Amino acid sequence: MSDLHAAPYLVHGPRVAIRTLRLADHAELAALARESAATMRRWLGVGERTEAEFAAYIEQIAQPSREGYAICRSDTGAIVGTVNINNIVRGGLQCGTLGYTAYASTTGRGYMTEGLRLVVRYAFEHLDLHRLEANIQPDNEASLNLVRRLGFRREGFSPAFQRINGEWRDHERWALTRD
Repeated sequence: MSDLHAAPYLVHGPRVAIRTLRLADHAELAALARESAATMRRWLGVGERTEAEFAAYIEQIAQPSREGYAICRSDTGAIVGTVNINNIVRGGLQCGTLGYTAYASTTGRGYMTEGLRLVVRYAFEHLDLHRLEANIQPDNEASLNLVRRLGFRREGFSPAFQRINGEWRDHERWALTRD
């Protein structure tokens, strides 16, 4: 479980808070990945990262074009989800692409809705982004319902958008703007 005082939270909600992901999160996230492997592999195509892979990931999200956050329970500090903002483009676009993961032990409780709402608010207010996109497989109803709850709008369909588990998968493109 995460140490509540190890890193400051960026934004607090009633039940969750967000903070930057850190190298010390490896063991907790590895355990969450193991418990969620059966449900998440279809959507993500990834499993548990080795310590070296996780260290490389932490270096990647430290780049100006990426951000990585842990969604933590406010009462215990336990991680209930993660969110990346990838492909951040500055200048005239001020946009980024969301990627997120919920874990089997905490789904269905509204933690991801609250946490992703906090990340979106943080991205618009503190990162000065204007637009966020999410690309979601058409049969991932839980993820589609999540972005709908947050006010994202469907903008299109991308055939063979991303390779997952050795197969090119279609995705729907959803977006939300700061306005």
